[in-house]
Amino acid sequence: MQVRSEIISIQTETGPMRTVQFSPVGLDSAATIIFYSEIFQLTAPIMRSAQVLAGHGFNVLVPEIFHEFNPAGTVLEYDEAGKDKGNADKWQKPLTSYDSDVAALINYCHNSGTSSGGIGVMGVCIGGHLACRAALNPAIKAAFCLYATDIHSDTLPADPKEQTFARLDEIAGEIHFIWGKQDPHVPRDGRLKLYQKLNQSAINYQWLEVNAEHAFMRDEGERYDPALALEMYQKAVALFHRTLR
Repeated sequence: MQVRSEIISIQTETGPMRTVQFSPVGLDSAATIIFYSEIFQLTAPIMRSAQVLAGHGFNVLVPEIFHEFNPAGTVLEYDEAGKDKGNADKWQKPLTSYDSDVAALINYCHNSGTSSGGIGVMGVCIGGHLACRAALNPAIKAAFCLYATDIHSDTLPADPKEQTFARLDEIAGEIHFIWGKQDPHVPRDGRLKLYQKLNQSAINYQWLEVNAEHAFMRDEGERYDPALALEMYQKAVALFHRTLR
């Protein structure tokens, strides 16, 4: 399928959130995937990933996750300065603010006329965490979380009872966790802590560890693994076709 895109502004409790919407050509409405980026926001690799998903028949919304702290349209470079700025924004934004962001995105889906069927979420790096976090909302039917940072460590700004790790039992939809075994940001001990927590819960989850480094989905840089990335797109598309339609 060919894909069209447009820029929309979604009003949240903390101000307007610039969002890029990708839609399959020929469909007036479709099931929706909210796609969460890395700390660098809407980079070229993130846009290409969103287009891949939209080309499989989904409406894809890609929000600027740090819209409170940057002019609309801010994209950070994959360099030390970009990493420092993105991490500074990450440590500044309260974790609960993402809850109101996803509520605004869901409200847009319900009222825009472009979304039909269910709503799913997908994300990479901090976006993987945000996809997991979004799944706390009962409107989210499925989540695909790639190398999600900071869930195991409870390090994003929030009260202990509001940390995502503490609230995992609230997830009602199906959730998939994908990890790279060589990822220093979520080491083996961190993955084991999360896996044990999930095993003690009653949520519907799947777990996969692959031989890869952090950011293996990003089609820029030496860590990119094209074969694994293709496999992950296929798994994500299969999940969303099954759960959102």
